[in-house]
Amino acid sequence: MSDRTSLRQRIVVGVGFLVLSFLPLVAVLADDPFLLDLGARVVIYAIAAVSLNLALGFGGMVSLGHAGFLGLGAYVTGILVFHAVEGTPLLYIPGLPAGSRSAILALVASTLVSAFWATVVGAISLRTSGVYFIMITLAFAQMLFFVFVTLPTYGGEDGLLLLGRSELPGLDLNDGTSFYYLCLVALVIFVGICHRLVHSRFGMVIRTARDNERRLGALGFPVYRYKLVAFAVSGAGTGLAGSLIANHSEFVSPEILHWVQSGEIMIMVILGGIGSLFGPILGAAAFIMMEELLVGITEHWMIILGPLLIAAVLFARGG
Repeated sequence: MSDRTSLRQRIVVGVGFLVLSFLPLVAVLADDPFLLDLGARVVIYAIAAVSLNLALGFGGMVSLGHAGFLGLGAYVTGILVFHAVEGTPLLYIPGLPAGSRSAILALVASTLVSAFWATVVGAISLRTSGVYFIMITLAFAQMLFFVFVTLPTYGGEDGLLLLGRSELPGLDLNDGTSFYYLCLVALVIFVGICHRLVHSRFGMVIRTARDNERRLGALGFPVYRYKLVAFAVSGAGTGLAGSLIANHSEFVSPEILHWVQSGEIMIMVILGGIGSLFGPILGAAAFIMMEELLVGITEHWMIILGPLLIAAVLFARGG
């Protein structure tokens, strides 16, 4: 990458984060709270897209199962709030503590549970490759989808209402501006972690494995372990996004676990540029804004989005 290209990317990224930082002020001046709500959705899905890109763009792991990590993170947060409201032990198992409205606990628990599940999924899926890997990750996500559909305690098909957002000392997360900045801080921290990973020795290994896994293995590198760690970090970030989504909508349903959700996150990555650290953020913004604009034209907005996506793949640089 030339210095000129690097400088251009830094300028774009800097301007992008500047716009996101001042979005609440713009929403106030425009007297349009919907802008803040839309911005929060963009930031949350940007975390999910950056997470998938870590596995897909840098590790070459084409996953159609990231909706599973997204939904699992959302349900962990929803279940914690549900039991806090009811005052019952978690999962109704005697001896376990009651739920909690703590935002810190919800974010950490959602991230760790999703990371654990991603490790399990990755440990099995990474023993295959190509279309087999895609189908196994999809199967695990669909398995979670049907598990939560059949749990009437947590809403079943109807979903689970949170009855208010999680709580954070010193901040009122029911205030749109406070919640937006929490999401933005989470995005900045996670992108920073991914930047360190990608530009470290670890990042060099997973990128090389993407291009020539057999040669890297012949050199003595434990490729499977490296890819498993990358997949687990990717799942953890997606679970973090799921926790924020649950708080944003104050509602969780099995639809968030459906394979269509995995496809939408992948579209965000493709629109922003696969293998670009900051591209998925722009891709998430483009996808959500196009969705909002096209829904006003027709309920079958995907018919318009489809050709636009094909054009991006065919004509965009590195598409």
